[in-house]
Amino acid sequence: MTTDTSRTPQASGPRRSTMPREVARRRRGGGEGGAGAGGRGWHPMLGAGLLPRVLSVLALILMAGVWLVPLAWGVNTSFKSEVDASAAGGDWIPAGGFTLAAYREIFAQGNLPVWALNSLLIGVAVTVLTVVVSALAAYALSRGLFRGRRALLAVTVASIMVPPQILIVPLFRQMLVMNLVDTYAAVILPQVVAPVMVFILKKFFDAVPRELEEAARIDGAGSVRIFVSLILPLSRPILAAVSIFVFITTWNNFLWPFIITSDPTLMTLPVGLSSVKDSYGLQNAQASAASVLAAVPLLVVFMLFQRQIVKSVATTGLGGQ
Repeated sequence: MTTDTSRTPQASGPRRSTMPREVARRRRGGGEGGAGAGGRGWHPMLGAGLLPRVLSVLALILMAGVWLVPLAWGVNTSFKSEVDASAAGGDWIPAGGFTLAAYREIFAQGNLPVWALNSLLIGVAVTVLTVVVSALAAYALSRGLFRGRRALLAVTVASIMVPPQILIVPLFRQMLVMNLVDTYAAVILPQVVAPVMVFILKKFFDAVPRELEEAARIDGAGSVRIFVSLILPLSRPILAAVSIFVFITTWNNFLWPFIITSDPTLMTLPVGLSSVKDSYGLQNAQASAASVLAAVPLLVVFMLFQRQIVKSVATTGLGGQ
């Protein structure tokens, strides 16, 4: 009588003996999952060795220096006198020493605080209105079921590719017909429409589980209550990021406020600084000082809400999730 050797322990022994070798190989070499020695992951962007990491760090330092040197030069120039700022040598340490004369001259003119206040009021108003309008439109496109929804979404996405400069003439004629030229409304209202923010919020709302809304409807909540009490609290990171992006864009906007306003009391900081330069000639120290003062609020806003920006990137899938 013959025996079936395929079921004997000897036949299966060599197959089991390869398992420890495979495990040891994966632990030594990183395995299929890319885990290196000590459980640390292998980073394809930097490489496994020391030299790629050092080169990557040096490259990052070089790029940071390229971005920081002009900024440091502008701050350094703002603390010089006009003679030293206009000197041909361009030394980091001026011959006449550092001074606050440029800052004192700017504040003595009395226009910068007015322009900064205008920029702040317009930036806050545009940010609030843009977030409200974009969130409502994005929620309707994400959860609404109505005829023409896909066509409206296509138009919204297509409008992102339209350069804003093309809309300058029709927007100006519209403000002229509405008798809003040289008013805060003329500066604010055209900047409220932001199709890219609608698309970003719509993609975020799509990722919110619909089961949460169904549970809220079972409890008797309506669409408005669900949007205000459920969707908006869950969307705080992306709303914060959108608010920061809109505020920074509005604060730095030059073209539209320059076209729609001629009253100095309604000018924003970019427009006001350009008018000073055109009226009094090129004053390097004062221009640098004014630019530094104009950038300080943006720096403060970013430092206060940088965690919200990082969190929004992680929760919207841009971070690889």
